[in-house]
Amino acid sequence: MATQDFKAAYKTIMDDHFSPRMEISFIEEDGRRQTLAYEKAAWLIDGVRKGLRYGENPGQEAALYRLTGGNLKLGAVTCLQPGRTLASDVDLLQSGKHPGKTNITDADNALNILRYLMDDPCAVIVKHNNPCGAARAGSLAEAYHKANLADRVAAFGGAIALNRTVDKETALLIVQNYAEVVVAPEFGEGVMEIFAKKKNLRVMKIGNMARLKEFAGEVVLDLKSLVDGGVIVQTSFVPLTRSKADVVPAQASYKGQEFRIGRLPTDQEYEDLIFGWLVECGTISNSVLYVKDGVTISIGAGGQDRVGMAQYARDKAYRNLADRLSWDRFGVPFNTLAEAGQRAAIDEETKARQGGLTGACMVSDAFFPFRDGVEVGIREGIAAVIQPGGSERDYEVIEACNEANVAMVFTGQRCFKH
Repeated sequence: MATQDFKAAYKTIMDDHFSPRMEISFIEEDGRRQTLAYEKAAWLIDGVRKGLRYGENPGQEAALYRLTGGNLKLGAVTCLQPGRTLASDVDLLQSGKHPGKTNITDADNALNILRYLMDDPCAVIVKHNNPCGAARAGSLAEAYHKANLADRVAAFGGAIALNRTVDKETALLIVQNYAEVVVAPEFGEGVMEIFAKKKNLRVMKIGNMARLKEFAGEVVLDLKSLVDGGVIVQTSFVPLTRSKADVVPAQASYKGQEFRIGRLPTDQEYEDLIFGWLVECGTISNSVLYVKDGVTISIGAGGQDRVGMAQYARDKAYRNLADRLSWDRFGVPFNTLAEAGQRAAIDEETKARQGGLTGACMVSDAFFPFRDGVEVGIREGIAAVIQPGGSERDYEVIEACNEANVAMVFTGQRCFKH
């Protein structure tokens, strides 16, 4: 019996049968029509115009459409005018294998997070539509280095979004690892020569990236296809909490008694809480993450219960720190570190530092239904919490934080993402 080449499926290039243009119309009862107009994106690769390689999996045809115009106005949704396209209007500078659907959606969610973090050099790494590392710093190279080491294992094969011109220092760090996509507003002298060493790295230039801040409050149509071809249409999520002024100290009433948080966050904690919340808004629910000094420590995403995600992110923090220590000191992942004494020393240090969670901020995309969720972080020495509030047991969570002198603020807005 001949051996089947299972790798062949991933080399498939689909010829999609989608039309070059698309329109979506909303028709009132009196016949008035509001229409969004799109055109299919394609790139010239080796002399041939090509669109998306394939969809979420080989065998699924896919196409990327750019919004080019329309007269839509539905409530808060107004059609973006021509020339304002961003995530769907990319110059493909290098591809090897041209992009598939997952490359585009990962890059898009990285931009979704990055649009709120444009004031400082920032890097966001997304894998399977979830952030696995995000950091801001004084330079782009430092931000990328921190974001990558935040969860180096998960970042393998991810999409990297950077909000400044990529310089040689940053490029040299990127090519030390395997990435699928790099997205940035510009690439400096000599950078593309460095990236050429990774022939299958998709390098995408988004010249309009400086306008990301304009998209911070934009509401667009969000469409989700159902199994029978039906579509759910909703307005896109916009986080209302983007600064210290947008949160309130945790407070609750229960059986006529008032409960208030005993300690407010420090300035640094406020910065980390807001940073973490904006990263959280791009994370699949249920989710809990931990942040410290402008860097994500660990991210627990897509779980069915909140305490489980708090525990998962806690455990991941321990694994991430052990891997980071091994990589920094010995140049190998902790999982492949063979010398028993070295492994034992890193294990001991990781436990002593409680996975790096001491003094960190805990972020939850929805309220804690019981105090057991926040207690997962409290036992590891977290300093502050940000969450929407609104649980019947908010008072219990406030009590748990007060007992540990942990600060907590409420956003008043849930940020589920499905």
